[in-house]
Amino acid sequence: MNWMIAALKRVLSLQPKEDILSIQEVRGGDIGRSYRVETTERRLFVKYRPDLSGLVFQREAEGLALLGETGAVAVPETYYAGGIPERDGGMIVLEWIESGSFSPMMDETFGSKLADLHRTRSPGGRFGLDNDNYIGLLPQPNGWCDTWTEFYLQRRLMPMIRLAEQRGRLPAERRRRLTRLAESLDRWIPETAEPSLLHGDLWHGNRIAGGDGQPYLIDPAVFYGDREYEMAFTELFGGFSPRFYAAYEASYPLPPDYPERRPLYQLYYLLVHLILFGEAYGSSVDRVLVRYVG
Repeated sequence: MNWMIAALKRVLSLQPKEDILSIQEVRGGDIGRSYRVETTERRLFVKYRPDLSGLVFQREAEGLALLGETGAVAVPETYYAGGIPERDGGMIVLEWIESGSFSPMMDETFGSKLADLHRTRSPGGRFGLDNDNYIGLLPQPNGWCDTWTEFYLQRRLMPMIRLAEQRGRLPAERRRRLTRLAESLDRWIPETAEPSLLHGDLWHGNRIAGGDGQPYLIDPAVFYGDREYEMAFTELFGGFSPRFYAAYEASYPLPPDYPERRPLYQLYYLLVHLILFGEAYGSSVDRVLVRYVG
């Protein structure tokens, strides 16, 4: 890993007499190879991928910064994000978080902290973000919209529908139902939605139980949107305990009719998985469509 040692020395502000002692590959991160780096002064987490632009990692760092600035949730400190000097690809260098386990108390803490994050409103009360970013390896457009219905249709569903079509994931009946849903989306989405700051990709693998007793968020796909969208994804693939939901509800209750919209918001993530992983997710997409448009 001589190239990584050289790259880290180029991009990091190493402390006086700080030297890199070891680099060990670890599990972590779906879009790149991950490493624990030991120096004489600290531990670092490095994720890189030779076939990705440094912009992917810059957007990740920007998302972490936006979450951290709220003071509501903990995120690892970013030391570098961007291209790899004199080499193809991109990388991000973060503070290494010593991991623990999600105890019942930490689950409750995480639920209340996420509620605090969702109280953060966008500047100007609009939905979106200044910059586009990524959901996994897929581009995620984030231009500002005045209404949540417009944003969810134009910045979330339609880009994934077009991408699914390009990749041959939309047989005729699925395409027909998606078109019908897009044409009548405002039937199900209320005008009262508010633009909360969202992590944007909140499955259980994107939170860490820190050894210091607090939960951390990683790998964001941030934007300002309806918090129901975020909560719907937490329920899609499991991994969050009843204590987490109880703490969230105690702090910031969801509307009573939220379950009526939950599958509609899960549809976006199912389309992402359909594009990335294929027809294994096709039946799940179809069930959501049948629920809303028959």
